[in-house]
Amino acid sequence: MSIKLILSLLALSGLAGIALGYVLRLLIALGQRGSLELEIKQQMLEAKERAGKIIAEAEVRAEKVVEEHEKPLREREEVLAKAVERLGKREEFLDERERSLSDEAEDVRNRENEAANVKREAERLREERRLELVRLGRLSEQEARDALMKDLEESQSEALLARLQKLETRGREALDEKARSILLSSIHRMAASVNAEVMTLSVTIPSEEIKGKVIGKEGRNIKAFERATGVDVIIDDAPDKITLSSFDPLRRHVAKMALERLIEDGRIQPAKIEEVVEKARADLAEMVKQRGEEAAYEVGVVGLDPRLVTLLGRLYFRTSYGQNVLQHSVEMAHLAGILAEQLGADADTARAGALLHDIGKAVDHEVQGTHVEIGRRILEKFGVSKAVIQAMQSHHEEYPYETAESIIVQVADAISAGRPGARRDTVERYLERLGDLERLASAFPGVEKTYAIQAGREIRIFVNPGKVSDLAMHKLARDIAERVQQELKYPGEIKVNVIRENRVVEFAR
Repeated sequence: MSIKLILSLLALSGLAGIALGYVLRLLIALGQRGSLELEIKQQMLEAKERAGKIIAEAEVRAEKVVEEHEKPLREREEVLAKAVERLGKREEFLDERERSLSDEAEDVRNRENEAANVKREAERLREERRLELVRLGRLSEQEARDALMKDLEESQSEALLARLQKLETRGREALDEKARSILLSSIHRMAASVNAEVMTLSVTIPSEEIKGKVIGKEGRNIKAFERATGVDVIIDDAPDKITLSSFDPLRRHVAKMALERLIEDGRIQPAKIEEVVEKARADLAEMVKQRGEEAAYEVGVVGLDPRLVTLLGRLYFRTSYGQNVLQHSVEMAHLAGILAEQLGADADTARAGALLHDIGKAVDHEVQGTHVEIGRRILEKFGVSKAVIQAMQSHHEEYPYETAESIIVQVADAISAGRPGARRDTVERYLERLGDLERLASAFPGVEKTYAIQAGREIRIFVNPGKVSDLAMHKLARDIAERVQQELKYPGEIKVNVIRENRVVEFAR
């Protein structure tokens, strides 16, 4: 082989080696590149997964943040929605109210227009009537006006009188029925005895011998008895009786107790008389206290000063028109309590005011003034409440009625004192009261005759029909009743009956 061939072969082999090396390097490079791309792709996938997770977490956090921010916004939106709803309803109400007010305003305007039209029509008719009267009668304007007013009064008087009578009758019937029910219930529940108790002024003597001992030698014993008791002893021809006389009921009762004990003992002498009289005074003082405590306990009035209770007990020995004052006060307290319970007033105050209403009579022989004024001063001195004083001070209308309890006490007083048989009066005072009643009614203009009947509980008044009209008759009856209440004192009530009569006589010939 030639060198060129060898060289060529070497050259070719070199070139082939170079080409093979290049191809191998190329193949190696391509292999490395493929693995790198795979790695890059793997890393890109991993990056995408991490990015997806991050995005999902971010979306979750974003949703939470949005939700946290949107929650108060939703709440505010709900509040605003409710407020808007309330405002809508209020607006609807205001619209409805506005429509109603508009309708009412329209109605008022219509009524005002109608009233104005009626007024204008009345003025027109009045003016026409006035002009007609002036034209026909040639009267002055004042005379025409007077004639017109008189005509209107006459035309409307019957209708006005009928309406007045109807309203008065209806109101009187309703009030009378209610008052009758309450009073009948109270009186029915109050079953206390109303017998008047009169203190005994005489002592029975068993024999003439005892009567002689009472008188004593030269009247020594009887003089000692009068000095010790302060009463007058009257011994008349009656064989079995000695009369005791004194203005003081307590002294009279002490004398009665002492004399009865002396007669029972039989030893009658000045020293014994003084001893027995002192013992009788002590027993009477205890009796007075016991009577007061029993009265207060019976009606349920507690917390009174012991001295006030003693004064209350003294009323047992006091009478008014033959009625025992303490018994009268106890009865009043029961009635006042029942009336107060039914009328919704303070029953305790009413009972206390009724029980103590005549407390001034216990000392009115010793203190100057009316028993009401004396009683007020006594109650104020012993710390009695103002409500009780107000309740008792008006039972004779010396003071105005300030509370419901004061009216109740006055009514209870009238019930207790005014029922038949509760009190007695002299014939002179009875006739004087009837005369005063008739004279008071006769003083009114238009009255022709007056008659007091029903034991002074009713007065019938005959009026002149030419001077007193039917309408004026009602006013006259009311005026007379008010005058009687103001000027006269009487138990119960007095019925004022006004009678107006017209008689027309004609003869057929």
